[in-house]
Amino acid sequence: MGGMTPTPPARRVLLAAPRGYCAGVDRAVIAVEKALEQYGAPIYVRHEIVHNKYVVQTLERKGAIFVDETHEVPEGSIVMFSAHGVAPIVHEEAAERKLATIDATCPLVTKVHKEAVRFAQEDYDILLIGHEGHEEVIGTSGEAPDHIQLVDGPGDVAKVEVRDPSRVVWLSQTTLSVDETMETVDALKEKFPQLVSPPSDDICYATQNRQLAVKEMGADSDLVIVVGSRNSSNSKRLVEVAVQAGARAAYLVDFADEIDEAWLDGVSTVGLTSGASVPEVLVEGVLEWLAQRGFEDVEIVKTAEESITFSLPKELRRDLRAEATALSERRAH
Repeated sequence: MGGMTPTPPARRVLLAAPRGYCAGVDRAVIAVEKALEQYGAPIYVRHEIVHNKYVVQTLERKGAIFVDETHEVPEGSIVMFSAHGVAPIVHEEAAERKLATIDATCPLVTKVHKEAVRFAQEDYDILLIGHEGHEEVIGTSGEAPDHIQLVDGPGDVAKVEVRDPSRVVWLSQTTLSVDETMETVDALKEKFPQLVSPPSDDICYATQNRQLAVKEMGADSDLVIVVGSRNSSNSKRLVEVAVQAGARAAYLVDFADEIDEAWLDGVSTVGLTSGASVPEVLVEGVLEWLAQRGFEDVEIVKTAEESITFSLPKELRRDLRAEATALSERRAH
């Protein structure tokens, strides 16, 4: 048969489902938009409402002002707390500054906060599995600082010390890699055989579902592109999960124009997904970019159905501008 060149394998995209927005992010972003509609600009937001560049820039154009700390918000204004949650002291700071507050903390994060409070009241040592400095970890730790110590991965377990090994519980940041968290839990259980698990795993359904889809997809992909921001914990984890699942390479990009054409060398299957704070329009941009380069065939890899929604923060049902004004006037008298 000499001289026949083998046909190159067909180019295709495997698109992960579920991907992108989770219910907590959807709720938080809508909360900012609704607050701007109802109360007008500016609405101050403490920290990025969700960890996504595009979302933050879009909301800034609509009149949201993002600040790092509560004291940057002018008295008598409306401030919103991000989906990642805040420590109780932040609520106190807001009250002192006479701010009307909207709490857009994800209900699943709130659940972990409540567990922290409850186990601290029962005088347990709480081992919080998470990444140092992440907003969610700072918020949860603030609920019971005297009882909580951070365990940042399996490597941290050796140095953990507790008062009473029979009263120890683990909790975790909601956006971690499921496998790494369980590896940490197993190592902790070896050290503290009486370690208590939280009433339900703290890893959120969205984190878990997005990782499952990537595991399935990554095994069949030469290259995996994760759409998401550098400071998004769950997006970064998707890159790690893809590589562990067998993808030859995986990269995190905010926008299609950050993709390097060289990544496509020798690639026939591209896996594509997005983090939980990523709007679908950014994924569509990547699909178009890939289609222009011959990757037109898109197959959906579906591993779960998601139908969870959360109702909006209750503060959006009140007249917060009037409350904010009343708060600052009360101080003037």
